[in-house]
Amino acid sequence: MTNLAPIMQGFFTGHLITRRHASPHTVASYRDTLTLLLGYAHQRTGKLPAQLDLGDLDAVLIGAFLTHLETERGNSAATRNARLTAIRALFRYASLRAPEHAALIARVLAIPAKRTDTTIVCFLAQHETDALIATAAAAGTWHGRRDHARLALAAQTGLRASELTGLRIGDIHLDTAPHVYCRGKGRRDRCTPLTPLTVRTLTAWLAERRGQPDDPVFPTRAGKPMSRDAVSRLLAKYADLASASCPSLNNKAISPHTLRHYVDGRVMWPEAASALVAERRVLVPAT
Repeated sequence: MTNLAPIMQGFFTGHLITRRHASPHTVASYRDTLTLLLGYAHQRTGKLPAQLDLGDLDAVLIGAFLTHLETERGNSAATRNARLTAIRALFRYASLRAPEHAALIARVLAIPAKRTDTTIVCFLAQHETDALIATAAAAGTWHGRRDHARLALAAQTGLRASELTGLRIGDIHLDTAPHVYCRGKGRRDRCTPLTPLTVRTLTAWLAERRGQPDDPVFPTRAGKPMSRDAVSRLLAKYADLASASCPSLNNKAISPHTLRHYVDGRVMWPEAASALVAERRVLVPAT
């Protein structure tokens, strides 16, 4: 039998982190999935993770684990499929290191994903986004000015929440050909031009924020990068406050991803967006 522990360690340290340069979010997602799987395998086999062999994680156990996620943990089909993706990645890695388990691995890799319903993507109209951004600006506090700049940048560029929290002062260029640089999903470098309105907003914020090039653009009061959860909570707060002047916000489920669809629709600052497209300088974020 092949011990599971060295395969799993090599998968994370040698494959995901060193070879694939996976993002911290991907590593954390895969880690959580395999932690749940190891816990379930312990309940089924009585073996501690260090005692498990690759053969213990056969297609029957994996299938039962996926069913457990849905029926006992209340996970959706989409979450179940995401967990299966992580398990498949581990077994594809194991297939090159434990060929004696080729048949077992093939059966695990053959477990199908579940079909999921396609949901209608929520998007914001211009007046709704303007109300959201104005609410943050009206706070009149350090946090409000930070969030005003962050929401304005997100609405114009379509940066993901993880990209916004990972931005450093040195990634913002406000002189000639103003733009923001970031390394996005899939380790792709993105360089997105900024409109004059966004430039003015960021100039005012960075003059107040100060800091060094490696410091986060949108920090907490302690100077640390904001968490993804904090970004989501603050967006929900501003949406709730803005709904007083813009009631249509009450009917929409707003998340950081919502602003990306707003950008894709070319609603905000259309004259600036058209100019950037004409110059072939704009990078349209993928949904």
